[in-house]
Amino acid sequence: MAGVTVTNLVKTYPSGNRRATDDISLDVADGEFLVLVGPSGCGKTTLLRMVAGLETPDGGTVTIGGRDVTRLPARERGLSMVFQSYAIFPHLKVRQNIGFGLTMQKVPKPEWNTRVERAAELLDLTDYLDRHPAQLSGGQRQRVAVARAIAVDADVLLMDEPLSNLDALLRLQFRAELKKIVARLGTTTLYVTHDQAEAMSLGDRVAVMRDGRIAQIGAPMDVYDRPGERFVGGFLGAPPMNFFTATVHQGSLVVDDQSVPAPASLASWNDKKILAGIRAENITITQGQAQEGVEAEVEVAEPTGSAILLTVRWAGGELKVQTGPGLRVAPGDRLRLELPAAALRFYDPETGLVLA
Repeated sequence: MAGVTVTNLVKTYPSGNRRATDDISLDVADGEFLVLVGPSGCGKTTLLRMVAGLETPDGGTVTIGGRDVTRLPARERGLSMVFQSYAIFPHLKVRQNIGFGLTMQKVPKPEWNTRVERAAELLDLTDYLDRHPAQLSGGQRQRVAVARAIAVDADVLLMDEPLSNLDALLRLQFRAELKKIVARLGTTTLYVTHDQAEAMSLGDRVAVMRDGRIAQIGAPMDVYDRPGERFVGGFLGAPPMNFFTATVHQGSLVVDDQSVPAPASLASWNDKKILAGIRAENITITQGQAQEGVEAEVEVAEPTGSAILLTVRWAGGELKVQTGPGLRVAPGDRLRLELPAAALRFYDPETGLVLA
């Protein structure tokens, strides 16, 4: 196994007017599962392809296992890759598809058989080794693609949105299987996705990308709970973080004629405007005559089975509020919302960066 280090990696496409990757530096520890997540066009696939050797950077270096591989071809980097498309050969049986990389490496037949069968067992494909891809479901074909990558026993595993072609239920099932498989292998893994749930559930760490740079990197729940900038909070989460502008005044955040408690750390912002953020699940609903919190009116109620997602209107604009399935509300109902100070995150209204 081996760690991956990229240093000051820059890539600009000839037709582009901005950098696809903007001086990115990143360390992936030996055996770590790191997920690159972000909106389309943020540079995550370009970064992965430069690590793979499928794109040449304009500047910077790529190191795998302490070895500078920046100018080496993909076949000499000691890695394997799973693509968004299955990229398996329809005329070859599952057995030959899984062993294709080993065939290219001219691995002796006894070892070839052992490694193919081991990968097939790991991906629950043993019963399908003598079938053609046309006889498999979409999920089984994706398993074949992963098994082929695993069979070559590379130092680094790269995955570019490997679950995006599966339907929602298959994606959920295979996501859990993939996490178990990679944990069992202990292979250093760099994984690209635009799916936030995938990123949160799979990675040891998550790197949220924006406009060719890494906006924030850290453990999934750290990044989710404490976004380093407004973009990260607004991208991660379903629903994303709520934001509202308020004035700090004598220990409170004032929005029109309503207010919520503010922590003492905001004392230096007294009488200044600030951007506050809070997750939907951290807002508490109080019905009836209670006077705590702020007033809001329900606009939309969306039952999701395990919860109800409310869209409400208050002095600060629109809020998403997530509550338990037992609450009975309808559009037009008046509620009181408590926004606990401990759950609020604060940002500079001009830069969108978190306040230290």
